[in-house]
Amino acid sequence: MELSDFQKFLSESFLWVEGLAAIIALLNYKPLKNQYWRFFIYYLILIFLSEILGKWGGLYFSFSKAKYYNYLIIPFQFIFFYWLYAVKSFDNYRLFYWFSALYISSFLVSEIFFSEKKIYFSFNYTLGCLLLMFLVLKEYYNQVNSVDILNFSRNKMFYINLGVTLFYIGTLPFFAFYSLLKDYSTIWDIYFGYFLVSGIVMYLLFSISFIWGKQNY
Repeated sequence: MELSDFQKFLSESFLWVEGLAAIIALLNYKPLKNQYWRFFIYYLILIFLSEILGKWGGLYFSFSKAKYYNYLIIPFQFIFFYWLYAVKSFDNYRLFYWFSALYISSFLVSEIFFSEKKIYFSFNYTLGCLLLMFLVLKEYYNQVNSVDILNFSRNKMFYINLGVTLFYIGTLPFFAFYSLLKDYSTIWDIYFGYFLVSGIVMYLLFSISFIWGKQNY
């Protein structure tokens, strides 16, 4: 589907806002190098580099972008956030292992029952988002019931959780029904526009988490 000039602008902005988040995170590495937040810095850098590879790597070598994102980049994102929430926010390793196993097993189900070629694996993305939604809601519950609720603006997880809500949870209908929505260009354009805008906002919130979220963990 051909993109409009505005959608192309948002798509380019998405990439460079990811880069901005990685740079801001890297600039804050020194005070966080002995905390688990350093892994979030590594994550942002790796995601930006992976997006660059996805955008321009085809100029130098041939690879399937669909497989690159479906089997590598998207699973990496989900599993990282399962770890960030379950292990580092909730101190629950078992929850991390269970959610990761459920998500990974969805690829086997997808291969058996949804083997047709798709740009995005809707079943895997839907399950991944539903599991992440549970963690997001639990994080909101913990924040609301925390004694530090009045200092939420200094809590990194507040900004991260909000960004994840807007992007991953907000785009769930878009990817869950991606194949169907392609036949309805107007609705597809609206959802795709939201996908780009929410992605930009998410990475801006990630950047803000390093600037304003100074709480020590």
